Amino acid sequence: MSDQIEAWCARVREAAASGQPIRIRGGGTKDFYGQHLAGEVLDTRAHAGVVSYEPTELVVTARAGTPLAELERVLAEQGQMLGFEPPHFGEGATVGGCVAAGLSGPRRATAGAVRDFVLGVRVIDGRGEALHFGGEVMKNVAGYDVSRLMAGSLGTLALITEVSFKVLPRPAAEITLQFEMEGASAIEIFNEWAGEPLPVSATAWCDGQAWVRLSGAEAAVAAAARQLGGDRLEPAAAEAFWRGLREQRHDFFAAEAPLWRLSLPSVTPPLGLGGARLIEWGGAQRWFRCEERAGQVREQIRALGGHATLFRGGDRAAGVFHPLDPVMDTLQARLKHAFDPAGIFGPGRLYDGR
Repeated sequence: MSDQIEAWCARVREAAASGQPIRIRGGGTKDFYGQHLAGEVLDTRAHAGVVSYEPTELVVTARAGTPLAELERVLAEQGQMLGFEPPHFGEGATVGGCVAAGLSGPRRATAGAVRDFVLGVRVIDGRGEALHFGGEVMKNVAGYDVSRLMAGSLGTLALITEVSFKVLPRPAAEITLQFEMEGASAIEIFNEWAGEPLPVSATAWCDGQAWVRLSGAEAAVAAAARQLGGDRLEPAAAEAFWRGLREQRHDFFAAEAPLWRLSLPSVTPPLGLGGARLIEWGGAQRWFRCEERAGQVREQIRALGGHATLFRGGDRAAGVFHPLDPVMDTLQARLKHAFDPAGIFGPGRLYDGR
């Protein structure tokens, strides 16, 4: 065990004994996400670096404080990438923060989410014990589900110290096509494309314009582009568009109204909510800028079988994340107690009281 890990274990034990909350923080680029920020900051950036990387095995292991951009650069040198296309939201984004936030980019609908790529983790729990779950090869699935629990936990379960990811080869070719169409038509056609053998890696719609990204072998991408038609974006413009969408630098995200992230069945028709909207993931993820009350938004989304998160801005008194049903609420409370019995990690970050 390294001196850094031993020091963090000791600090967590002291905090648990005194009841002093700890706020786990890397680059702080996602501090806006979630509810309350509470506790003394534990900065993970001193624990950085790629521990191991086996390009032929499609596996990389990195410490939690490693800059996300550095990890992506190392992978790119070998023609590989993080398949879930994680957003950074700033230059200081770290590997640990990427997993803790559990956010995925445009490729998520076809490649998978953060949790699908986590093979193993090393963590320090709320008792100050260093634990290891999962493995560093794709054949080893022992503890795999426990590793996945860290994705989206926002630092409320344990201090992530190291993560092993499955990685993917970068596609040989990519083409982005643009179309003029209304939102209802976009939802319909996105779902039609999803049912066909097309190399679709991302879709988006906003303000009368739809985009589809095709990724894969050159012949397959070229054939699909001919089949679908539309206007082809220049490679630099396409890269800028998808990066802007991933990092929320698209013009849609510049407005002042509260930003809602909605998760819905992909075939759900356009919603009756007022305000600006943007559609991703074939219709499964929808962004809304609106001033409607949280209760009104969530009531409609719940009736459609989805959930709503107040992603940025707005009145957070009603909670940032969609309320849990009683069963899920009980399970989450038990999970929190199992990892963090003293309740010192990020109290109130996910839900009030934990």
